[in-house]
Amino acid sequence: MSPRSPAEKLRSTLPKVPKVGKVASVSRRQQYSATTKRALVDEAAKLFTSQGYAATSLDAIVSGARVTKGALYHHFSGKQEVFEAVFEKLEGDASKHIRKALKGSRDPWEKALIGLRAFMEIVQDAGYQRVVIQEGPAVLGYERFREQEERSSFGLVQDMVRSVLELSTVEVSEDMLETFSRIFFGAMSAAGESVSTATNPKAAVAQVETAIAFILAGLRSLVESGVTLPDPEDLLPG
Repeated sequence: MSPRSPAEKLRSTLPKVPKVGKVASVSRRQQYSATTKRALVDEAAKLFTSQGYAATSLDAIVSGARVTKGALYHHFSGKQEVFEAVFEKLEGDASKHIRKALKGSRDPWEKALIGLRAFMEIVQDAGYQRVVIQEGPAVLGYERFREQEERSSFGLVQDMVRSVLELSTVEVSEDMLETFSRIFFGAMSAAGESVSTATNPKAAVAQVETAIAFILAGLRSLVESGVTLPDPEDLLPG
C-alpha cells in the first residue's frame, strides 16, 4: 500500500459533510395550491359560459371544482375576482393562438390577414363570446375591461401595424403608431363583437375578412406608391 500524500492526510482529518437530497424547486403545497386555483378557474369558465356571471354562484364553482369555499377565498376575494381570472385566461389563450398562427410568416401584409383570421376563429368560441365580449365590459367596468384587453391583444396589433408601416418610406412617430394601432384594434374589436352576435357567424366572418382585406389592400397601395402622411399639426385649425 503506497503512502498517502500530504493532501490526502489533510482531507482525512476534515469532518465529513452529510449529503443532502435535492430540494424540489416547487413544494407539494405550492403544487396543490396551483392545481386548486386552476381547477377553480376552469370550473368558473364553464359556468360563466353556460349560465352567465349573474346566475353563477360561488357555491356552484367550488362544488364543481371539488374544493372548499375556504380554498376559493385563499385565491380570490370574491366572484368578480374569479371572473377576472377567467377573463385573463381566455385573453391569454387568444394571444397564444394568434402568435402560433403568425409563426413562420414573414410578410407583414400576410401576417395582418393571418392575425385577423386567427382572431375571427377566437371570437366564435362560446367562452370568449360570453365572458370577454358580452359580459366583460359590464362585470369589469369599461376602463378595467379595456386595460385587460389591451394588455393581451393590443400589443399584437401594435406589432403588426408597426411592421406594415415600416415597409413604407413614411416616417411615423410613436404617437402616430399608437393612433394607427388603436384604430385597427378598435376595428378588430368591433368586428369580433359583430361576429359573436351574428345569427350566421360564418357569413359574418366572411364579410369581416372581405372588408378588412379591402382596407388593407388600400393601405398597401398607398404605402407602395410612396404617399406621405401630412403633419398632424398642419391639420389643426389656425
